[in-house]
Amino acid sequence: MRETRRVARVVGVCAAALTVALATSGAAQAADGVLFIDRAPIHDPSGCYPLGDFAPSAVANFADETAFVWSGPHCDGRVTGFVLPGQAVHPAPGMSLFIQ
Repeated sequence: MRETRRVARVVGVCAAALTVALATSGAAQAADGVLFIDRAPIHDPSGCYPLGDFAPSAVANFADETAFVWSGPHCDGRVTGFVLPGQAVHPAPGMSLFIQ
């Protein structure tokens, strides 16, 4: 029982460190290309963008980086999906999208 808690704690710390690394690594450079969220173009996107509150947003990723869909409104919570370069989807569930 004690060992299980220790392993769970280590896994949690590693997951938190990975999340911080992904979130902060995008500050240095933006993705090249265009990201469309509900048909609105975002040139050379970088950072966190809100998605629709009630209906799934339409996302088209024509940038050179993968975009990650987050369950929370400010790219917090957990990753619920992703949008690969060249892919157009209606990511659900998700309240925000992060791209480097």
